Amino acid sequence: MKIGLRILLSYFLILGLAAWFVLNVFVAEVRPGVRATLEDTLVDTAQLLAQLVAEDVKNGDIQHLALLQRMQNYADRSVDVEISGVRKASLDYRIYITDAKGIVIFDTEQKDVGKSYARWNDVYLTLRGQYGARSTRTDPNDENSSVMHVAAPILDNNQSGQARKIIGVLTVAKATSTIGPFIERSQQKILQRSFWILLASLMIGIGFSWWLNRSLQKLRNYAQAVERDDKVSLPKLGNNEIGELGRALESMRHKLEGKQYVETLMHTLAHELKSPIAAIQGSAELLSEDPPEAERSKFLNNIIEQNQRQKQLIDKLLELIKVEKQQQLSQITNINIVDLLDQVLTDFSDAIARKNLRIQFDVQAQTIQGDPLLLRQAIGNLFDNAIAFSPHGSAIRLHQQVDDTYFTLFIDDQGSGIPDYAIAKIFDRFYSLPRADAAKSTGLGLPFVREVISLHGGEVSLQNLAEGGVRVEVRLSLG
Repeated sequence: MKIGLRILLSYFLILGLAAWFVLNVFVAEVRPGVRATLEDTLVDTAQLLAQLVAEDVKNGDIQHLALLQRMQNYADRSVDVEISGVRKASLDYRIYITDAKGIVIFDTEQKDVGKSYARWNDVYLTLRGQYGARSTRTDPNDENSSVMHVAAPILDNNQSGQARKIIGVLTVAKATSTIGPFIERSQQKILQRSFWILLASLMIGIGFSWWLNRSLQKLRNYAQAVERDDKVSLPKLGNNEIGELGRALESMRHKLEGKQYVETLMHTLAHELKSPIAAIQGSAELLSEDPPEAERSKFLNNIIEQNQRQKQLIDKLLELIKVEKQQQLSQITNINIVDLLDQVLTDFSDAIARKNLRIQFDVQAQTIQGDPLLLRQAIGNLFDNAIAFSPHGSAIRLHQQVDDTYFTLFIDDQGSGIPDYAIAKIFDRFYSLPRADAAKSTGLGLPFVREVISLHGGEVSLQNLAEGGVRVEVRLSLG
């Protein structure tokens, strides 16, 4: 599983658990919170009404009290209002009054007058000077049928300075089902908004995971390309910890590659220079013995030839080092492949004429992008090999294949082909095959070609033709 997906799943798991916990707390607290608000309101209402009716209850003529009559009228009224999206169509308070013994002397519902409520907590506790409240179900099997009762003492408003005694209890009751819609609405809003918060958090998490996974994938692809020795530059990773890690890897890569490259280069260069140095040393020693003029001229020519070989080896090696250290092209222009091949043929016109070679040119106009100088050198090296291994009077054919993605150039000669033992080593540095009528090459031409074509995002390969000769295939990207 990719690290980005792991981070996303971990993030969402933590977020989900936190959301579940918070939602449970919020949703669970809505109902008791609303009930507490309702109870607080009932307390205020009961205390206010108890104070208003105290004098009349003390006088005992409860049936003819104007205030109680108004309470009765309140119970008979109807309303039609909307509160926070919830429709209210009736008044829900029930008010009853008991005397000092707990006998109901007034009831807005007119159903329990004369009954004893002395055993109910709201009346029982209030008559004993405590806070009296109870919640009772009208249907024992239905938890939604609960009615909250809050009582307030009716006190004797005496003026004697003695302690006021309780002469009755006024209870205000309200069914908790009336606040159910408000509770449900609050819970729905919490759930809806929590859903959108979770969705937004998920999108943020996905975005972050995508960014992290994309950056890590870039770094991973870069590391894999370095492992394959591909031509690749460090991708843009931004000014963050991943970018710093990438730049550290790039710096480490340069240091390690540089050290390894120098060691390999010095080893192979020392090996390749042994032969010309030994030849020069031998010729110089023989010249010191003052040989005849003919031999003297021969030894001098050998010294000059071997020195030229050293110079050519060093020059070719410097060219190869330059392209091997390049990670990308510094100059990119549109190149007409026909014009480029015409330039290469012109460069080798003398060599073609000396061997009386026929050039079969079957390449159509095609534009590619790249460095014209490097491509001219690379294709020139391939053409030089084709000329060197072609018999006198034979033909070299240049033809092409084009699709939506690549332009492929083929160079076919009619030489002796590549021995089976050399196929796997043909692109190795300093490896070369003997030529029939030319000096042995430096063995750096084909490695140079491979590096240049790789810089252009392409590939080069050699294979023997069934009818004899070698086919060079150069594939270049059109993108």
